[in-house]
Amino acid sequence: MLTEVAEAVRLQEGPPGVRSVLRALRRLAPASTKDLSRATGLPVPIVAALGNELRRRGFVTTQRPSRLTEAGLDLVAQLGMDLSLDATCTTCDGRELVIPDVLDQAVRRLRALMESGPAADMAIDQSHCTAETKVRRVLALLTAGALPGGSLLLIGDDDLVSLAVAVVGDVLGAPIVERVTVVDISPEILDYIQKVSAGLGTRVETVQHDLRLPLPAELHGQHDVAMTDPPYTAEGARLFLSRAVEGLRPGPAHSVFFSFGGKSPDEMLEVQREIMGLGLVTNGFIRNFNEYEGSGILGGVGFFQHLLTTTSTAPTHEGEFSGPLYTGDKRTRQREYTCVACDARLRVGPGARWTSVAALRDEGCPNCGKGPFRPGRLVPAEDPATPAGQPPAAPAQRATPPQQAVPAQQAPAAAETPATVPNPAAPAPAPAPTPAAPAGRTIGWRPPTGEDRAALAGRARPYATRQAAERDLPAIGRFEAEIARVSFGEDAIDDPARWATRLGRAMEKSKEGMIVADGPGEEPVGWCWVSINQNAMTGDRYANFRSLAVSPVDNRSDVAELLLTAGLEFCLANGITEVVGRVHVGNVPMRTVYRKFGFDPTSLSMKLFLPEGDGVR
Repeated sequence: MLTEVAEAVRLQEGPPGVRSVLRALRRLAPASTKDLSRATGLPVPIVAALGNELRRRGFVTTQRPSRLTEAGLDLVAQLGMDLSLDATCTTCDGRELVIPDVLDQAVRRLRALMESGPAADMAIDQSHCTAETKVRRVLALLTAGALPGGSLLLIGDDDLVSLAVAVVGDVLGAPIVERVTVVDISPEILDYIQKVSAGLGTRVETVQHDLRLPLPAELHGQHDVAMTDPPYTAEGARLFLSRAVEGLRPGPAHSVFFSFGGKSPDEMLEVQREIMGLGLVTNGFIRNFNEYEGSGILGGVGFFQHLLTTTSTAPTHEGEFSGPLYTGDKRTRQREYTCVACDARLRVGPGARWTSVAALRDEGCPNCGKGPFRPGRLVPAEDPATPAGQPPAAPAQRATPPQQAVPAQQAPAAAETPATVPNPAAPAPAPAPTPAAPAGRTIGWRPPTGEDRAALAGRARPYATRQAAERDLPAIGRFEAEIARVSFGEDAIDDPARWATRLGRAMEKSKEGMIVADGPGEEPVGWCWVSINQNAMTGDRYANFRSLAVSPVDNRSDVAELLLTAGLEFCLANGITEVVGRVHVGNVPMRTVYRKFGFDPTSLSMKLFLPEGDGVR
């Protein structure tokens, strides 16, 4: 059973990974998917898929948060895991550091600075850590003896750790470092750091620099300690750590603090090899130390590693770096696709038999002649190819479960029925002339020109948009279930069948504004839902942007942009000039998409829970 469940979701960790989820359920129940992700180190979509497989077999309850059923408890006992002893420190929650009361003010001030600071740039894998994490990183520097005093080099600082160091020093009444040097590619981040740090009493120097290039000569060998939170690729870890080593004074026992996201065992082995190759040694490692506003797939957490230099420490990239660095960069490499019909593993990309997945679809699987094909891992150039049509001997990657949506928009708590409106086709019809904006309003988005629209459609190929149909409901249900899990956590309605039924009822009344993106003969890889409503008080019509989700295909961001553009064109075609969208405060990717398309925040939902049974009678 453990093997069957692991194979059903292509879990690289195999049966031990399933055991870890069962063990966590036994210890934490009732437990949310996010809680289980953090406890096991497995991505949220993988944990959700494992939970569904266990649920189908009757081992996990259908109620949320999840618990083991009687059959599940019997299974755990049979596996010898019927022990719920938990030795995790309840004060620090396993992070080894607790923020003292004197620094509560620092946390509050950093939250305010984050609100007014630059937004995360998803194109370069940014995801801002929480204010508490910033303060914990400063405490880690102090606890390790890296501070106070000395000089600190930050290789990238979208997390604003430089400001955290300055704010903590300001709260404590004196600077805790002689000098902080920030090296970052973003002028917006550096300008903000300079503006804020100017009045905090800590010497902060900023250097705008593309880390693909060697550090400026004046920074070489000048710093006592370094910190970096690189792109979550092995290449990003290697390059950023190498630049950190460039900037450190020569000799052993200098500290490098390294933050990174959880990966599969094989991927983490690659990262650890890079660390060893730099001549660095691990002095400390804390799982789930970093919490992020985003990184939902990773449970919003990452590890924190304290590395020390040795007599063998030396940069591995002293020259210019030209290879893939960010997640988006790596899409230029070959990718493995798995034939859903026969499980054959095939390569697509530069130098492969098929240069695009469209070419593979046209030819069909060389093993069985069928398809469709599920995207898998990016393949290093030096990795020997599997003969075309040969299925893998065992799961070799942490592939996202079939059609596992990457959520981008908060789903409504209950389905509403959109008003009936004409002509919803996507690609959208030629939009009506844009109505003039009422006085005092700023137009945040205008329809693309024909040339720009064609270019966007080209980037999104082989996927195109069309109106959703009944046959798409199973895929749409999976999208909505994943959106709900990310947006509502333990309160989520995340049963795909329930969402498919609910959306089916809405579709019976009107399909208008329901748009999917798919390739020829494939299930949808993206879903967008826009409904047109009417203000009961004023009678004004407006559009409610209800859902947007895209599976992790190679050109996911282009497919998302195509869907959102089709949704907005649908609004214009129906004379709508005001579009309203809701997004969970922690859903950084969708907030970024909204900002890119010109949406302005106009309200903030507040939530308060009251104690049960203590009401006035």
